[in-house]
Amino acid sequence: MVQTQTAPANPLTPEQSAEQRLTLSPVSWQTYEALLDAFGEHRAVRLHYDQGVLELMVPLEAHENPSDVIGVFIRILVVESGLNLKSMASTTLRRSTLQKGAEPDKCYYIQNEALVRGRTVDLEQDPPPDLVVEIDISHTDIDKNQLYVHMGIPEFWRYNGQVLTIYHLKNGQYQDCQTSPTFPWLDKAVFYNFMQRCRAVGEAPAEQELREWVQSQVPAES
Repeated sequence: MVQTQTAPANPLTPEQSAEQRLTLSPVSWQTYEALLDAFGEHRAVRLHYDQGVLELMVPLEAHENPSDVIGVFIRILVVESGLNLKSMASTTLRRSTLQKGAEPDKCYYIQNEALVRGRTVDLEQDPPPDLVVEIDISHTDIDKNQLYVHMGIPEFWRYNGQVLTIYHLKNGQYQDCQTSPTFPWLDKAVFYNFMQRCRAVGEAPAEQELREWVQSQVPAES
């Protein structure tokens, strides 16, 4: 698998949009919870809440495609490296004690998977997900970094349609990392190559290429 050393060019033009957003403030926690109940679980809109600021976001194709592709990328890394995971997708992560709530594109339990296996997660008692992914191609009024810092997310991947930034929570702050703490043997160049291959040859062949590459790499690193 050939590794690309730089981030690929952004395929989006300024006229294209990946998300539709609406920000409201001030909004009480009670109103936020009422909106969650009113919208229900099966809805297009996603809600982020941070101490009175509520953002409603509807993802479009340019958002959803990289979200799904990154999800496949992470699952292949986990499975082929012998780890386990509990996928939470865009499950609402809410902490009433912090007045914060989020619906990330992807979130996973990996290191702490065994602690939440087979049951519904309660963030007031359980540890937070080990890895959260957000696709933010258009501007967001919610400070996602601080939101997830306060929620105690150990690893946060943020993708803007061109660049993947990996954050590691250390001493109460996010540090920008070249490699993932969960997959320290993996360089971000592999991610960029995978995204390019999905566009060039299609997702199925790109997935097979990645799977074979990971299988060839992990034994040598373990």
